[in-house]
Amino acid sequence: MGKLSTHVLDITVGKPGAGVKVALYAVTAQGRELLKTDVTNADGRCAVPLLEGETMKPGKYELVFGAGEYFAARGIDLPEPRFIDEVTLAFGIASADQNYHVPLVVSPWAYSTYRGS
Repeated sequence: MGKLSTHVLDITVGKPGAGVKVALYAVTAQGRELLKTDVTNADGRCAVPLLEGETMKPGKYELVFGAGEYFAARGIDLPEPRFIDEVTLAFGIASADQNYHVPLVVSPWAYSTYRGS
């Protein structure tokens, strides 16, 4: 079985984003279902996979990162409303047998992601 993991890189300082709130949702025809919440550790990662074993299933998902709250807590002067606040990454898992790594590279003004493994 595969697993789903994530990490956050704060490109304003070139270091892991520690203390970022992360929420994982399953997206179905009935709507969004919250599966798990976590906070990134000192390495910018969730300590355990977000999905693995029986919970790792094909489907559509969303990861929501509390980026604006993270930057505000670091003392970054942000406009109100924040330009980047909650970052939602919508993605699909096609095979439960593969590893999916969905990182967030973020600043108060931009973000990007990619599929890792």
